[in-house]
Amino acid sequence: MTTIRALSLMASGSLVLTLAACGTGDEGEGGQGASDGDNVTITWWHNSNTGEGLEYYQQVAEDFQDDSPDVTIQIEAMQHEDMLTQLDAAFQAGDAPDVYMERGGGELADHVAADLTMDLTEVAAEEIEMLGGTVQGWTVDDRVYALPFSIGVVGFWYNTEMFEEAGVTETPTTWDEMYDVIDQVKAAGMEPISVGAGDGWPAAHYWYQFSLRHCAEETLTDAVQSLDFSDQCFITAGEEVERLIDAEPFNRGFLSTPAQSGPSSASGLLATEQVAMEMQGHWEPGVMAGLTEDGEGLGDKLGWFPFPQVEGGQGDPEAQLGGGDAWGVAADAPPEAVEFVKYLLSEEVQRGFAERDMGLPTNPDATDAVADPALAGLIQVRDSAPYVQLYFDTAFGQSVGGAMNDSIELMFAGQASPQDIVDATQAAADAEG
Repeated sequence: MTTIRALSLMASGSLVLTLAACGTGDEGEGGQGASDGDNVTITWWHNSNTGEGLEYYQQVAEDFQDDSPDVTIQIEAMQHEDMLTQLDAAFQAGDAPDVYMERGGGELADHVAADLTMDLTEVAAEEIEMLGGTVQGWTVDDRVYALPFSIGVVGFWYNTEMFEEAGVTETPTTWDEMYDVIDQVKAAGMEPISVGAGDGWPAAHYWYQFSLRHCAEETLTDAVQSLDFSDQCFITAGEEVERLIDAEPFNRGFLSTPAQSGPSSASGLLATEQVAMEMQGHWEPGVMAGLTEDGEGLGDKLGWFPFPQVEGGQGDPEAQLGGGDAWGVAADAPPEAVEFVKYLLSEEVQRGFAERDMGLPTNPDATDAVADPALAGLIQVRDSAPYVQLYFDTAFGQSVGGAMNDSIELMFAGQASPQDIVDATQAAADAEG
């Protein structure tokens, strides 16, 4: 499997499920393995908060409890956009969940430095060997701190029937072809692309993608270490985003459109056939399924193609932007939390995860369970990529990544130039020293 070079995710008070009697009840929403005599309560935060994914994880927890009658799994299922904020607050309050979604990159390094997350190198050695190179994105100083359960790449999801109606017969492989597709879709009276710019990061992914295409691999590798953004390729990436915005491909009201919450979100607009495309990660089919009344999303109308190539780019055209999600364990969680994470990485659970289009499994024995043709095509692109570049806001850490995302969001609002993005990013990097 492809090596992940530097890897993502997130939570809200949106939904809380308790699958059995709780422990002592004195642990708040976080974890630390509440204990009541011989019974242990494990808190588990995840973001499958709708539809079949929510039901599946509930069943997974119940199955684990059936085999471990002294353990109670207390679930908090949250919306993706909220999880990062809530995890930060929980860590700062010393009340982190026992099992949570760890994003990797600079964020994981911060957690490790603060002794907030458990070193799994020895206690999950067998699972780490099974996962192979995919654990690289969650490794700090040769120690593994989280186990990836889904790794994917970001590309364009599209409605095959709307493409057909617009006369689009081939998916675009270059940006010249992409602009032709945008024009064809608009000419057919449809909105081409939805983007959840209201949440920031979906808009930022466009700048990341163009940077990946225009910057040589060495430039990006060096930037992660040196935090030097002086290469012209970063300016060129901004110019590409400007050109795209000027082409007006996005849905009405995109500046305030949320990413994935509700039918009016960017994912909801694609799921309900209000737009023809959306650039999103591998989780999109599962998200869309939860946003339609029939729980099917776009069903067999769903297609996928990778981010098109650019003219004159210095980046490897086969490299992909992406990342994944991993299960982390709080530093002071009980041993039962580690056993639960091992169970989550088992072939049995990973197969169910793949069969429900919840993501792309990392257990090699479960990869063939991905039945959705679009996701199967995405896996081929993932596994043939020379490398997968981790989402920039995760790779560069919260401070630099946050400044980067904010300035890109301003560009979408017509209030920032390509140079402004570089200047804001560099200023945040310099402030870190």
